[in-house]
Amino acid sequence: MSTKEAYKQKIEADVELAQVKLAQLKAEAKNSAADVRIEYENQIEELEQKIGATKTKLKELSEAGEEAWEHMKSGAESAWNTLSAAVKGNK
Repeated sequence: MSTKEAYKQKIEADVELAQVKLAQLKAEAKNSAADVRIEYENQIEELEQKIGATKTKLKELSEAGEEAWEHMKSGAESAWNTLSAAVKGNK
C-alpha cells in the first residue's frame, strides 16, 4: 500500500468517526430542551461543514497523481485537523 493510500484511509476512518459523532449530536438534540437544542444545532452545523470540507480535500487528494499528492497533503491535513478538533470539542 502506498503512503498516499494509507494516508487516505486514515482520513476516511476519521471522517467516519466524525459522522458517528454527528449522528449522536442529532439524536441528543432531539431529546433536549429548546435552549440546549439550539447549542446542539450549532454544533451539528459546524461539524457538517467540517466533514464536508474534509471530504472535499480527501476527494482532491484521491484524484491527485502520486507526485501532486504531496503538495495537496497539507490542505487535506489542515481540514482533517480542524475536523478532528471539532469532534474532540464536541465529546
